[in-house]
Amino acid sequence: MSNRPGRTRAAALSVALLTLALAAGCGDGEGDGDLAAQELSWKECPAPSAEQGGGDSPTPLPGGADWQCATMKAPLDWDDPDGETIDLALIRAESSGKDDKRIGSLIFNFGGPGGSGVTTLPAFGEEYAKLRTRYDLVSFDPRGVGRSAPVTCRTDKQLDAYYQQDSSPDDAAEEKSYLAEVKGFNRDCDEKSGEVLPHVATTDAARDMDLMRQVLGDEKLHYFGISYGTELGGVYAHLFPKKVGRAVFDAVVDPTQNAEQGSLGQAKGFQLALENYAKDCTSKVEDCPVGDTPEDVQNRIATLLKDLDSDPLPGLGPRKLTQTAATNGIAQALYSKDFWEYLTEGLEQAYDGDGKVLMALSDSMNGRSPDGTYSNIGAANIAINCADDKARYTLADVKAKLPEFRKAAPLFGDFLAWGMVGCTGWAVPGAADHPDVSAKGSAPIVVVGNTGDPATPYEGTRKMVEALGPGVGVEVTYKGQGHGAYDSGDRCVRRAVDGYLLDGKAPKSGTVCPE
Repeated sequence: MSNRPGRTRAAALSVALLTLALAAGCGDGEGDGDLAAQELSWKECPAPSAEQGGGDSPTPLPGGADWQCATMKAPLDWDDPDGETIDLALIRAESSGKDDKRIGSLIFNFGGPGGSGVTTLPAFGEEYAKLRTRYDLVSFDPRGVGRSAPVTCRTDKQLDAYYQQDSSPDDAAEEKSYLAEVKGFNRDCDEKSGEVLPHVATTDAARDMDLMRQVLGDEKLHYFGISYGTELGGVYAHLFPKKVGRAVFDAVVDPTQNAEQGSLGQAKGFQLALENYAKDCTSKVEDCPVGDTPEDVQNRIATLLKDLDSDPLPGLGPRKLTQTAATNGIAQALYSKDFWEYLTEGLEQAYDGDGKVLMALSDSMNGRSPDGTYSNIGAANIAINCADDKARYTLADVKAKLPEFRKAAPLFGDFLAWGMVGCTGWAVPGAADHPDVSAKGSAPIVVVGNTGDPATPYEGTRKMVEALGPGVGVEVTYKGQGHGAYDSGDRCVRRAVDGYLLDGKAPKSGTVCPE
């Protein structure tokens, strides 16, 4: 698990890779001067940059529609809106329906924080084909991410070494080494990206979205936020409640939690997902290749991780499958039930002395491509989290909390507890203990939670609905597995979400799917 798992992104794994082995005043949202009047120049999309994750230009949508890309100028510092500007990268697919049926733009944020919307939206383009009948599908790289004034901290080789470190120290010497690595990483971020670090908070991104709304020509912001994107959407609704159009939050961040509570919640969420995976594997007709009972599956994994702490396995190239990398890989596979088969394959191989698949999964978590280049998701993730979160935890704080984390999640507790020190020594102070998402006067927001979600546990759904305020949040429950509900394909969830976004008919609050 990465050093700062924070509010983890929705995962989109490459099959090719796997087979290798906030306090601010509310406003109306108008009045951003000349920047609101800028015209975007939409062009053919280039191949993703290294910071976006690399790869090829997005392929056309079914029917031949092309993806188009543009850049939008925004203030570097929203407290000085007439000062220096930065370029934000955008992508869109124009509506496939008739002009008189078009509602406007539907803006997506897929989570992270730190995920590139410019590269993620095309990967799910077919999933949103029905939504495209009435909307231009639009996403963007938030500030600090991808091609939008990216935060950078270390070179690819330095990151290889950084992610090989032991992120769950067991003695004083390992603790000293770990804390020194965190301190060094944070110092490097400040040295390389000090100009942008004070300006990557979620409130800044929310203001960018309102500028985007104006530039795109929409009176209201129609929005689909996933994972951290639900927090971003909630902050937007707090700042600009009268500008909220039709909005959906999926895989919901609990906005009432501080960083420690969020990490503990994730520990419980990943433990639940692991237990569900173990039950699923051992309940099949054929033998589960990684254990005879759910308890046996978990015990064998625990033994593997303990052995890897002192004796890593061959991984990919010269890099070893360490205890940290294996834990990262296991967590990554728990993001979706579709990935459980890769977890089984990876565990089978690891028990036979081969760490390639688990290493590939870990690389996906860390944003590493097969060619050895890293996206900047790790750097952006810590920069945004540390700009948002006021708390700065100490060694004593972690040691005091370790028993609680270990009880909540025997396999993941240590890593998530130690991850709390990720912002200690960060150059920029954090904004608040937790985001303010109260949105009195907002249009209804459909809030969808998944009971088996590992990264944004289901309990956060009700907390978000309550925090948004009376008459705003519309709660929908999906009884399933994985991170998020809409992309599960469940008909009940699709009907609830599509009915609101396309027809303006909000589902009944308390709806449970499958029916």
